[in-house]
Formats: sequence, structure tokens, C-alpha cells
Amino acid sequence: MAEETAATPTSPHTDGQAPRETSPVHAVATVPGVPIASVTDLVKVYGSGDAQVRALDGLSAEFAAGTFTAIMGPSGSGKSTLMHMLAGLDTPTSGHVRLAGTALETLDDNRLTVLRRDQVGFIFQSFNLLPTHTARQNIVLPLELAGRKPDTDAFEALVASLGLTGRLDHLPSQLSGGEQQRVAVARALITQPAVVVADEPTGALDSRTSARLLGYLREASASRGQTIIMVTHDPRAAAYAARALILSDGRIVDDIDRPDAAVVLDAMRALGGGE
Repeated sequence: MAEETAATPTSPHTDGQAPRETSPVHAVATVPGVPIASVTDLVKVYGSGDAQVRALDGLSAEFAAGTFTAIMGPSGSGKSTLMHMLAGLDTPTSGHVRLAGTALETLDDNRLTVLRRDQVGFIFQSFNLLPTHTARQNIVLPLELAGRKPDTDAFEALVASLGLTGRLDHLPSQLSGGEQQRVAVARALITQPAVVVADEPTGALDSRTSARLLGYLREASASRGQTIIMVTHDPRAAAYAARALILSDGRIVDDIDRPDAAVVLDAMRALGGGE
């Protein structure tokens, strides 16, 4: 099925079961403008001795509920490490991470798994769809792992908004790349997580499909109140966000409000280039 077209704007602002929770991590009511995720004095060191790498160097940042933030920086700047910390996929050497009202260092492995499952949605460049599952089965998989059933109305509204209603019974191999990515987006949003983290979500897509996906993420933030944190190397992708954080050597060196592609590109060039 052909992908719908969309113009890329220069200024877009005109394998197993997860552990059962023994002490529930409840859904958090997000309030626009109030931080739903934050990091404070965050340090992450890999290796030791001459091989030691300081990926994050005392970084602090807040992410308000219902916002769309792009994280950018040269290769090795720490942007992916920051995203992994925010999502609870890695632990800091020192410093603090709060997500959906919870300090991650206070959680044992089981409760951290539960929090990730219930409060974080993941969108990856490689889609990560199960090839033997239909689009519908892939979308509802996070709910099944949590022992929950999808709300029919919410499910139908979500897949309709992504243009997937007629494709739900197809396997990933029967879908276009853009459709597969939209299935991945629906899977990330179906649990209504506090935060959606997207790691280079347009890296495997053509420009038209990328524009459609980024436009949807922007709409999910503006109209659905989703908090989107996206790592990208593309200034055009960053221009869809309401804010761009520029990292270098594990620190934030620029915080750009309502970025456009030219401003972001200039900021990246000032650091000596891009990826």
C-alpha cells in the first residue's frame, strides 16, 4: 500500500513474560508543563583506566508533560546514553533519574521492569515487530504482557489516527516500511505511557514517510498529551519538536525553544559537524 505524502516543513510550528507486579506502579496523571521526567547531576562512566569513557558528565534536564523534545549531538555526545537513562534501560554511575513521579534508584529490578512496561513506550529505528504476529497482535502485545485487555474504543481510535484500520490482519512482511513504523508507534502508545522514547525513529524511512511519522508524533504531543523524547541526528526531524537539546561531551550545550532546521543545523555545525 502506497504511503501518503506529506511535505517536510521548514518551520513546523505554523522473550518472556515480564514479571507480574507485586506492588502496583499506577498510571500517572500528567499535567502539561509539569516535569514528567528529569535527570539531576547525571554521570555515566563506562570502562576504567585508559579505556574509561565519561558518556554523561553532570547533566541535568527536565521534560515537561505533553512536550516533544529532540535530543541531538555529535557521535559520542551522550544522547543515546541519556535516553537509555530516562527510560530505565541503564543505571547511572551517579546522579538521579525521576520518571512518572518515581526515583528510579529506589526500585528493585522487578519494579523497574514494571515501570518501564507501564510508563514508557519505545519506538526504535528497526521497528522490532514480531514477524509471526499480525499488526493487531504486535500493537496489543505490551498489554498482553501486562495481563491487560485493550480498550476497544481507544484501540480503534489509535489505529484510525495512524491509518492502520485496514491493515491490522497483515503480517509485518505484508506491510510497507512506513506502515511497519506506524504499527511500532501504535504499540508504543497503546498503554498510554507517561513517556515515549524514540531512538532515530525515521532513520530507516524515506523523507515522505518520515514527515508523516514526525507529524503524528507532534500531534500526539500537542493533542494527546504524550511526552515524546526523540534522539535524532537530522535537523529536519528536530524541527518537528517543541524543543531541542544539543549535547556535547556528555553535557547540554544548547537548549533551543521551537527549533527550526536551520537553527539546529547551525548549532550542530558549531560543534564541528554532525553524526
